Amino acid sequence: MNQRERMLAGLPYIPGRDGLQELYDACHQKIFRYNALSPDAEERDGLLRSILGKCGRIVTIMGPFYCDYGFNIEVGERFFANYNFTVLDVAKVSIGDNVLCAPNVSIYTASHPLHPESRNSGYECGISVSIGDNVWIGGNVVINPGVTVGDNAVIGAGSVVTRDIPDNMVAAGNPCRVLRAVSEADRDFYFKDRRFDVDDYREPWWERSRTDAAEA
Repeated sequence: MNQRERMLAGLPYIPGRDGLQELYDACHQKIFRYNALSPDAEERDGLLRSILGKCGRIVTIMGPFYCDYGFNIEVGERFFANYNFTVLDVAKVSIGDNVLCAPNVSIYTASHPLHPESRNSGYECGISVSIGDNVWIGGNVVINPGVTVGDNAVIGAGSVVTRDIPDNMVAAGNPCRVLRAVSEADRDFYFKDRRFDVDDYREPWWERSRTDAAEA
């Protein structure tokens, strides 16, 4: 098993060998071009799709965006990441549908041995991260290697997520901890105790867009 195969298998590996440096460099050339493009550049979407391993039809990542390899990142439909989205994707990062990331969200799959002699050997590893559907991740959140964030979860700004977050939970803090469940009562509020003053908030925006287009 070569070093690339070991990396993808979650085993300790030596970076830069067996084609890994070439893959890393190629990704960073694309990232450099992507971050330098005008927001309305026609090639922006195509270049992003050539970086990511898999993505849905509607995907937006605001620049600057940073990752190691790109091909280990899979995102679903209607994914949005704000400025300074950083993904160390030496292992698989799987993100579901309808996920929102605020500015400065970082997802780390890369890790190093704790013991200095083992660490100085040059070996590192990657442990995959999974994020479910309908997740909202607040600004300056760090998601550490091996974490799973469940469907419909909300991660408060500034959190450092070191353990799995179950479905339908609001979690925050450093280290991040579950605060409470997301309930049906939350549906009618757009911020804390502020109720919606419109009637169409229960309809997904992409469905509403189809309705508006049909009526135009």
